[in-house]
Amino acid sequence: MERPIRAARTAQHLAVRAITAHGLAHPLTLALLAAASTAAARAWDRGHPVDAIHPAQKARRAR
Repeated sequence: MERPIRAARTAQHLAVRAITAHGLAHPLTLALLAAASTAAARAWDRGHPVDAIHPAQKARRAR
């Protein structure tokens, strides 16, 4: 797995954990969501498809 994909997945995971622990409106959650979206955009800009970040998307399209 390449670095941009790993960064995007890690940021997304941390954001989800913050939502669970603190709620959606908490400042930490908002900062982590912003970091996750930035990391995903960077991966996209480097040519990685969305399903590389979200493997579930690939499974849904295969049906």
